Amino acid sequence: MTSRTGFFVLSGVLLLVALLCVGEGVQLIATGKPLGIGIGLCAFVIPVIGVWFLRQTVRFGRDSERLARELEAEGGLPVDELKRTTGGRIDRASADGVFARRRAEAEEAPGDWRVWFRLAVAYADAGDTPRARKTMQHAIKLHSTEPARSNA
Repeated sequence: MTSRTGFFVLSGVLLLVALLCVGEGVQLIATGKPLGIGIGLCAFVIPVIGVWFLRQTVRFGRDSERLARELEAEGGLPVDELKRTTGGRIDRASADGVFARRRAEAEEAPGDWRVWFRLAVAYADAGDTPRARKTMQHAIKLHSTEPARSNA
């Protein structure tokens, strides 16, 4: 199963659970008892949080893919230059070297979303997913504030 397929399956399950939660919440509120009403109202909050999280994840993925396509069209996608072990795992020293170079590029051009995109990829290659995501969000923000280029 691809990660995209897994995402859609889990998203469907999340939405199904959200609907079930809302249905149970309605039934609890309909009891008219204070405790039932309180728990029923809480049952509405859980799906809202889940749907919000799903929306943010979809937006992040869509924006990241858009930046990757644009960078690819410019010929600026990072080349996979990492050494791998015989088992296929990324060599840590190789990842650290690429990361140091990418970080230096980001320090030299802090306003360029392209270097932040490549730094996010380096974080991901190094196995630091939280920083990779945060760095990609920064690249997305820089891209959205970049003045539009004219094709004239």
